[in-house]
Amino acid sequence: MDDNCRPHRANLVEDFLFKEGIVRMEWPTCSPDMNPIEHVWDALGRRVAGRQPPPQTLQELERALLEEWDRIPQLVINRLIDSMPQRCSTLLAVRGNHTPY
Repeated sequence: MDDNCRPHRANLVEDFLFKEGIVRMEWPTCSPDMNPIEHVWDALGRRVAGRQPPPQTLQELERALLEEWDRIPQLVINRLIDSMPQRCSTLLAVRGNHTPY
């Protein structure tokens, strides 16, 4: 699965997938609604951006990312996973167009 982003569609990637016998799933173009990890990355980014003081070095950023990752409640992850049937239904209802999430 990928989000149909242009780098994922490069000839090099296409050739590799073909040679490895990997069949690509049909997936709406650039649809973060259908990829729960995108919402987790967003939550992580917001948590790090809200830190006071903000990270100033790569080492501080790495530490902040790891700390904030550990602080994301498992309930948040579970809710995103549990929301997938509704997200799929909504996407089908709008025929792959924009969803209200």
